[in-house]
Amino acid sequence: MNDRLARSVIVVLSAAVVAAVAVLLMGRAPVAGGLDVSALPKLNAMLNGGSAIFLAAGYVFIRRRRIAAHLSCMLSAFGLSILFLISYVVYHFHAGSRPFTGQGWIRPVYFVLLLTHVVLAAAIVPLALTTIWRALAGRFDRHRKIARWTLPIWLYVSVTGVVIYWMLYRW
Repeated sequence: MNDRLARSVIVVLSAAVVAAVAVLLMGRAPVAGGLDVSALPKLNAMLNGGSAIFLAAGYVFIRRRRIAAHLSCMLSAFGLSILFLISYVVYHFHAGSRPFTGQGWIRPVYFVLLLTHVVLAAAIVPLALTTIWRALAGRFDRHRKIARWTLPIWLYVSVTGVVIYWMLYRW
């Protein structure tokens, strides 16, 4: 696949993912039905946490020039992120959104965290796809340039996903 086609695929996939999640979060009524999705928020937090662990390990491996281990960790983080996205969409399709019930000083903290998480989660889709494409295409100079941005943003999204779960379901 050439760069132009890859860029087009990344743009289309990113737009489709962001649009699908936006539709789910814009107040669409959840689907009534018998599917029990009550375990999915916990699964989503575990997938986000696992992704964060793989991202951190992948960073350590690349710093030690262990390229195969780095690649394995980063692709594992990507795989967990895909599973998270599927689970997240299924949950919100069936259950809708859960309101935050915390009061006092924690309320604005939660909403700032949520806002930054959502904005950066949308941004990470094309960033991660582009970073992975450049690595798999062997364009390592360009891969490194974007990975310097992708890694901290992806880590932030993964970790804040766990924190948001905790604030919504354990607070």
